[in-house]
Amino acid sequence: MLIDFTQYQLRRFDELAARIQAEPEKYLNFDSVSDFYKAAWLQDFPQGTTWTATGLDDGAEQFDVIIEYRGHFLSICCAEKIVIHCGIGAE
Repeated sequence: MLIDFTQYQLRRFDELAARIQAEPEKYLNFDSVSDFYKAAWLQDFPQGTTWTATGLDDGAEQFDVIIEYRGHFLSICCAEKIVIHCGIGAE
């Protein structure tokens, strides 16, 4: 049986993104950009995943996060309400 490593990694990304979307309170508890970048669950994404966060400096009450791997993405906007989108970007 052949395993397509890329597809396996994409599935791994999508599964973690779905868990974050289902239970954001378990994952999204940050007081600063530094806290986000130290989050242990970021290491659960496949190697090569990139992430950026904005809006957490100086005690900001809202922030945005983009996490991407091979065209798949997880977009998180935390303001008065948490809005999370998962998907595949246009290539």
